[in-house]
Amino acid sequence: MDGGARVPEQRRPDSSADAAALRFSVLGPVRAWREEEPLNTGSPQQRALLAALLLREGRTATAAELIDALWGAEPPSQALAAVRTYASRLRKVLDSGVLVSESGGYAVRGLREDALDLAVAQELAAEAEKAKSAGVLRQARDVLNRALALWDGEPLAGVPGPFADTQRVRLEEWRLQLLESRLDMDLEQGYHAEAVSELTALTAAHPLRELLRELLMLALYRSGRQAEALAVYADTRRLLAEELGVDPRPELRELQQRILQADPSLAEPSAPAPEPVAVPVRPAQLPATVPDFTGRASFVAELGEVLASAEGRVMAVSALAGIGGVGKTTLAVHVAHQARSAFPDGQLYVDLQGAGARAAEPETVLASFLRALGTADSAIPDSLEERAALYRSLLDGRRVLVLLDNARDAAQVRPLLPGTEGCAALITSRVRMVDLAGAHLVDLDVMSPDEALALFVRIVGVERVASEREAALDVVAACGFLPLAIRIAASRLAARRTWTVSVLAAKLADERRRLDELQAGDLAVKATFELGYGALEPAQARAFRLLGLPDGPDISLAAAAAVLGLPPEETEDLLEALVDTSLLESAAPGRYRFHDLVRLYARACAERDEEPPSMGAPPTPSGQWGRAAALSRLLDFYLATAVEVYAIERPGERALDHLSPSTYPGLTFSDRDKALDWLFTEASGLLAAVQQAGTADRLRRAADLLFAAVDLGESGIGARQYVRAATAVISAAQRHGDAYAEGRARLMHSHLLGVSGQFAESDREAGAALRLGLIAEDPVVCAQAPNQQGIIALYAGRHEEAEQHLTQALAAFRADRNTPGEASALCNLSRVHLATGRTESAVSLARQGVTSYERDDNGMALRLANGKYALGLALTSAGETRLALETLTDALTMFQDARQQLWHGMTLFRIAELHLADDSPAQAAACAEQALAVLHGIGGEWRRANILTALGSALHGIGQTDRAKVCWQEALSVYEAAGSPEAADVRKLLAGALVV
Repeated sequence: MDGGARVPEQRRPDSSADAAALRFSVLGPVRAWREEEPLNTGSPQQRALLAALLLREGRTATAAELIDALWGAEPPSQALAAVRTYASRLRKVLDSGVLVSESGGYAVRGLREDALDLAVAQELAAEAEKAKSAGVLRQARDVLNRALALWDGEPLAGVPGPFADTQRVRLEEWRLQLLESRLDMDLEQGYHAEAVSELTALTAAHPLRELLRELLMLALYRSGRQAEALAVYADTRRLLAEELGVDPRPELRELQQRILQADPSLAEPSAPAPEPVAVPVRPAQLPATVPDFTGRASFVAELGEVLASAEGRVMAVSALAGIGGVGKTTLAVHVAHQARSAFPDGQLYVDLQGAGARAAEPETVLASFLRALGTADSAIPDSLEERAALYRSLLDGRRVLVLLDNARDAAQVRPLLPGTEGCAALITSRVRMVDLAGAHLVDLDVMSPDEALALFVRIVGVERVASEREAALDVVAACGFLPLAIRIAASRLAARRTWTVSVLAAKLADERRRLDELQAGDLAVKATFELGYGALEPAQARAFRLLGLPDGPDISLAAAAAVLGLPPEETEDLLEALVDTSLLESAAPGRYRFHDLVRLYARACAERDEEPPSMGAPPTPSGQWGRAAALSRLLDFYLATAVEVYAIERPGERALDHLSPSTYPGLTFSDRDKALDWLFTEASGLLAAVQQAGTADRLRRAADLLFAAVDLGESGIGARQYVRAATAVISAAQRHGDAYAEGRARLMHSHLLGVSGQFAESDREAGAALRLGLIAEDPVVCAQAPNQQGIIALYAGRHEEAEQHLTQALAAFRADRNTPGEASALCNLSRVHLATGRTESAVSLARQGVTSYERDDNGMALRLANGKYALGLALTSAGETRLALETLTDALTMFQDARQQLWHGMTLFRIAELHLADDSPAQAAACAEQALAVLHGIGGEWRRANILTALGSALHGIGQTDRAKVCWQEALSVYEAAGSPEAADVRKLLAGALVV
């Protein structure tokens, strides 16, 4: 990237420490600061002089050059005197020695190298280019964004003169080049959907810039919008012919052809070439490496680098830790074979049997090592200390690699470590050896899916897997990508020629039988886990069993404390002990997870070791009662905490008084952001707990948890899992005949179906929920179900029915003294009045709702955003454009703060409509594209068609007619498939475009 003339490093005189505090900007208005204090840079001509000196990079500018820069060919008669006056005034403002006079001219000197924003931008651009060349695109993109953020509007804004005009053009061109480079990296990293909005706005602002058009075509194509991508080309070709009389450049034409041919290489960003896997070598004393060693390239490289550094160091020690079966020994042996040539004096190996009941004693191991090093039995000392000292003496001056496999702990291996330069030790253990001083610690995780599949194929054979790739992926996934499990499964298949891969996949699909299936000869996954479990203390073993019960992918410390019924401090000690033994993983600070197979084993242990109490025995913390109690505490914890989040988001909500009580306490939060952080972080675990709550005693709490966690569905985070959880509660409630739980679950299911655009299904569910709510006399369902029915009827254009439902909801909210609910119904009624031409009453109803929200929520809660959304629509229809934009912008900010992705996107769409009404098509197109990006994957096809219709109108307004027609055609297809009345309006738009 070329930013024009570079601003070189500025030397700072030692005597001018104050100059180091000066900062200047030219990538916007010409400004100066001393530390954080703004300085007065004077009149426009005086700022022009300062800019000319700053951009001369410390070189002297003669008076004639400065006069030419400020006034060009026609300077005023007193130009020289004016230059001297400007320089004198600037010298007084700046620090001593900064603006200097020499050789009949002036120069700016003594600034630190980051004093000028342009210099910083150039350094960042160079850094980004280096990162890009090295293939580190994420870093390059972040650095380039930092460079672009330095622009603050138009460069040299308000500065007169021909020099400033030239520099403005140059700096703007460079900014666009940087933007193009960053957008190119966006597409390389898969951010094509997000880039479309920005590229649409840029192509509107710079219609003749072909590279931007090319990037937009590629972004649209990768977003699944092939027709629009081709329409961009058609618009570009027409524009270039009309404006310049030329054809698109070859690269653009080539891209069009590749899109027409659906070139597979366009579909995804290019991936870096895989690192080569080194060929294993055969050492003298090491065990043989496996011939089908696969993957682990980064670990091989990392450990190889540590071993290679042994020369010149006292000792290189690497300790590998991981669960049983993860491939620690296989990797260590492989790496040791590779490093053999670096240790010509020998390689020692021992299995320390640390996972078993009888770990090897260091004295015995040392005796074996001493014999291998040539020591006679008669010369081997008796004590551990003497053997260790002789061992180190024999290794002095030699280059020996020691592989200590399956170590119990650091105390076992310390006497076995070489102590001299040039030697190295590789250690494998299930325990992380954090107390082994100077060791390079490596946590070995399971294989990647590609590595796992490659290992399976190498054992089974390419010909048997080629036609059943999907089944093979199911097998390695069922094995949890654990190397030992994959090896066992593949070996079983290889030994049974009549089996297909699908047969094996079906056997492993049954979770209750999976561990039993993963046995072959003397290899068994269960036996590997049993060794670790058997070494646990009783409290650790109980924690291991109970933590395997929840279905979530991971668990927080607070949730784990609820499962165990223990204080967080005691729980953390137990969990960290399990992490140290590699039976549990630390997914992030304060979060823990099991490997899939370890979880199955933990549940099997719970069923085996947590036996139910005998007949007539009192309740105990063990057995079925203990397992059920653990899951009940977890559900209570999630419910209590979700209710806290709901109350923060919706203060004064009467529905909270109608939720099931929880006996186990939840968390409290100091502010809204922390509350939402918790909810979205816990989404998977929370919804998994709902799905597990199929017993009669937990059903109502599960349904209430769905209600309290509704933001998960509305935001799009976990929406599919939310629906699965709701349907699970509905099924369980039907089995148990619980109308209360079924009604609330159907209410929330209806809400999510509406969010996803499945309006007919949502309407049916809301009707079913209302019938159940009346049976159960549930005030929450009896008010919210007709409110939902009214919204759906509004969307479907059944306005009279919508008003009836919403009037019923309004009465039910008032009967329950639910003021926020009443405000919601008023705002929805406003939408009905608006749709039926009653604009004045629509504005009035929406204002009543907003006033109610502001009174009860102190203007801060999510529901106020809903009210402002309705009011913004009414004001738009009333022609109050400025006030409508302010109101919708307020709503947009609130929805963003509340992380409500659906309403964030819908508000952008409404702002786009407003800009269209205000004859601002470029702004409308940008907002519509942003709405499409935000609503990607949520909101349903009907909402998407509405946005595409608006986007088409905006594109038509900025002259991109071909692309506009593609948007309208796509919207029309959606409307026609759904039988929506909007189809007629879109046909008119298309007909009008054809006439033009």
